[in-house]
Amino acid sequence: MPTASGDRSAHFPAIEKKHGGPISLWIERVNDLGKVKYEEQIAFLRENHGFSQTHANALVMYVRGSTTSKKFDGPDAFFAKADPVAARTAKAIFAAVTEKHPTLELVMAWNQPMLRNEKGYVLGVMVSKNHLTVAPFGGTALEAVGDRLAKYTVNKKTFQVPLDEGGCGPAACNREGAPRGDGVRLLRDGRCE
Repeated sequence: MPTASGDRSAHFPAIEKKHGGPISLWIERVNDLGKVKYEEQIAFLRENHGFSQTHANALVMYVRGSTTSKKFDGPDAFFAKADPVAARTAKAIFAAVTEKHPTLELVMAWNQPMLRNEKGYVLGVMVSKNHLTVAPFGGTALEAVGDRLAKYTVNKKTFQVPLDEGGCGPAACNREGAPRGDGVRLLRDGRCE
C-alpha cells in the first residue's frame, strides 16, 4: 500500500513478512545482480521470489537511490519546475474547471496535479514536451464534450492540448528576441507579436 509520504522503505516490513529475512538480505540480492537494467531487477524479484510489482519497485528504486516516490510537495512545487508555458496552461485549465466547480481541490497524485472531490479524482493533467494530456476521470466526460474537442487529439480517456496553441511554441520570441510562450500569435513574416 503506497504511503502518503511516498517513503519506499515503508514497504520493507511487508516485504520482510511476506518473503522472509531482513530487508538487508533483499537489498544485497538486488545489489548482487550488478549493473543490470531496472526491468531485469524487477523481473528477478517477481519471477524468482514472487514479489508483487509494488514491492519489487519499492525495493529496486530504493537500491537505486530513490528513497521516495514523491517528487513534489504539492501543486505549487510541480508548477515551479514545469515549463512556464505548460504551467500557465495547466493552471488555466484548473482555474476554468474550479470556477464552475469551486469545491474541487487541487492535489498531487501519481506526481501529477489532479482535481478531486470527496469521492475521488475528477481531472488530471500530465505535462509532455509539446502538449498537456488532460485526463477527465469518469467514462462519459469526454463523450459529453466531444464536439468541443474536435481540434484536439482525443484518445480513449484523454485529450491533448498543444502548448503552441497561440501560434508560437514555448520557444517563441518577443520583440526583444527573448524566449516567450504566452500564446503570442505568429505574424506572416514568422515573427511573434
